[in-house]
Amino acid sequence: MDSSFPDWNIEFREQNESYFMESSSCDMSLAMSLLSIIIAIIGLTGNVIVLQLLGFHMHRNAFSVYIFNLSGANFLFLCTHIVFSLENLIRQFHYIDIHMALFSVNVTILAYLAGVSMITAISVEYWLSVLWPTWYHAQRPKHTSTVICTLLWVFSLLLTLWNWIICKVLDYIYNWDMCWKLALIIVVWLLVLFVVLSRSNQALLFRVFCGSQQTPVTRLLVTIMLTALVVLICGFGIGICFFYWKKEENSIMPCGYFYETILLLSGVNSCANPIICLFVGSIKHCQFQCGTLRLILQRAIQESPEEEDEEVEEVVEQEGGEEDEESTTL
Repeated sequence: MDSSFPDWNIEFREQNESYFMESSSCDMSLAMSLLSIIIAIIGLTGNVIVLQLLGFHMHRNAFSVYIFNLSGANFLFLCTHIVFSLENLIRQFHYIDIHMALFSVNVTILAYLAGVSMITAISVEYWLSVLWPTWYHAQRPKHTSTVICTLLWVFSLLLTLWNWIICKVLDYIYNWDMCWKLALIIVVWLLVLFVVLSRSNQALLFRVFCGSQQTPVTRLLVTIMLTALVVLICGFGIGICFFYWKKEENSIMPCGYFYETILLLSGVNSCANPIICLFVGSIKHCQFQCGTLRLILQRAIQESPEEEDEEVEEVVEQEGGEEDEESTTL
């Protein structure tokens, strides 16, 4: 009897198991890429609606300015998110030995940094409004939100341009040390943002449930808390991925097999805010109530307690009626 037969049988079984694992991994990667594209399309639609309503159909306040800029950052991020998901999807059928588009990478970095900065600024500002309500409503400069959003966009843009110049224009190979230090600076900035975001939300929770002077729960507070929770759970992975990508000298597939998961979570992070606004704005007295998208968004960013809802709805309906009359006249 040929003694090599058992070895051949074992080798054949190992090859079958390897093929099955590779096939299952490919199917999972394909499904996650398709799911990422679907999530990105939903997120783009939601953020466009928020941008349109806050930009042209609603009066802005301090927090709506932040939410408007957050939606803008999420919109930019999701645009490049679709590019990366499509690229990953194509690789399932045909290997392409190209790096991700330079423009898309830089826009992703800019949008991601700006988005995390905006939600942190929203959380800190709400915490300040709860901690010092008299100063906030009486002495706070009128255009503080606009100034802060502008500074955050500029700072995010400077970090992105610095990354592009040092790691691409001046050649990554000859400036590896500088590029690595820049990646470290970006990650440290992200860590600062996430620490401030988590601590400010913890302080808000403590003030609401355990403080001597309990703060009333408003829809805006719920919107901020839920959005911050999604960012902390789903948004931190792509920052780690960026750091790892720099460490591995700009590999084509950053973070290896976790790339699809991180891509999916980052898409969820960027499309969560419109869905949260829709969810929070649709609840009234613990029941779902329908209404126009404008009214739902107005409820979601309402600073006053739920008991004062009727006044807000009357104002929104009057404004909507005035706009309808103007459009009819035109």
